[in-house]
Amino acid sequence: MKKYIYIITFLLSSIFCNKILIPMDLSQTNHLKAYGVVFWNLKQGNEVDWLLNFKGGSFLMESTDSIKNECIVRGVQFKNISVNEYSQILSLISENNMDIALLETVPKIAVYSPPGKQPWDDAVTLALTYAEVEYDVIFDEEVLNGGLAKYDWLHLHHEDFTGQYGKFYKNYRNKAWYKNMESEFNLTASKFGFTSVHNLKKNIASIIKNYVQKGGFLFAMCSATDSFDIALSALDCDIAHSVFDGTPIDHNCKNKLNYDNTFAFEKFELITDPLTYEYSNIDIPQSHKPIARGAEEDYFSLFEFSAKWDPVPTMLTQNHVGIVKGFMGQTTAFNRDYLKEQVVILGQVEGSNIVKYIHNNIGKGSFTFLGGHDPEDYRHMVGDPPTDLSLHRNSPGYRLILNNILFPSAKKKKRKT
Repeated sequence: MKKYIYIITFLLSSIFCNKILIPMDLSQTNHLKAYGVVFWNLKQGNEVDWLLNFKGGSFLMESTDSIKNECIVRGVQFKNISVNEYSQILSLISENNMDIALLETVPKIAVYSPPGKQPWDDAVTLALTYAEVEYDVIFDEEVLNGGLAKYDWLHLHHEDFTGQYGKFYKNYRNKAWYKNMESEFNLTASKFGFTSVHNLKKNIASIIKNYVQKGGFLFAMCSATDSFDIALSALDCDIAHSVFDGTPIDHNCKNKLNYDNTFAFEKFELITDPLTYEYSNIDIPQSHKPIARGAEEDYFSLFEFSAKWDPVPTMLTQNHVGIVKGFMGQTTAFNRDYLKEQVVILGQVEGSNIVKYIHNNIGKGSFTFLGGHDPEDYRHMVGDPPTDLSLHRNSPGYRLILNNILFPSAKKKKRKT
């Protein structure tokens, strides 16, 4: 039946075929800017076909002078497609592990990030800015005042939802930026009637969870991944050391953690020592322990899904390579032993417990977590300068981020499983 649909589509399109292909394989000159071209085209009210597993997840769209000009200005490779070439593409997609996702709308994007400048950058905001994709920055007050309802997609900046100020106490508690963070967070907590920052942040995590359950798309990297789930598990107990809130830890917390409330992780153990730069044993390897084989041999593999049966995981893993170089962070990756059974693994280090990239549905929405801080800076440290993406315009790691902001645009299909 599907072959007949492609034949009919071809016959109709052959009357007037005027399309361009933006290849996303190794021939592409600027993979990251290509996503910006797609968003620009969607914003003009045009549809885009995302060709899953075809030439690295290429894009097909109506050819106009304006879209060609955007490609030229942004340095994005494109190709005019003839009727015969279009027919060949449709036939190839029909007969192989490929599919077409129709992109129709421009998702409204928000980044949850403190308004003041932090001594670290964020890979997602770097990617969005370089690709020229519009987004808003929101933080605690906007979330508490119901601001999430305006957005389709939310990214959690390098944030700590446990109220422990990023576990930076040991090395940075006397720094001006740390003291300013403490002051601002406590002011917000007091303004909204919370007795501590950890109660404020756990409430924020609960609101975000509700946003996802109602249909929102959530993406997080580095410590925003595990600290978010830890906060959700510890809504009913104090896991913050007295140096953070002036009150003792609830030492019975181990028995009070509610793993049913979390998105991705369960059965983990907390690390509450304020002098330790870790939240729990979810992180693997721990951030202060580089992978033994080193940066030159640190890679993770993307799982290849069935494009026709599992379109969303397929979208999230579109790339011009199947093996992506690793990168560290406060939370580098996730220990498979603490993943919930239903979590979909998108990327992992073969032959190990190291899982790098995960996804799952939550209610009507979904979450995607990617371990590590910066795909093009192996050990990005606090205070290091931001990565210049013009030097990494074909970055496979940054492509994973941009896949995530694109898939909410896809027309929803009935689940086949």
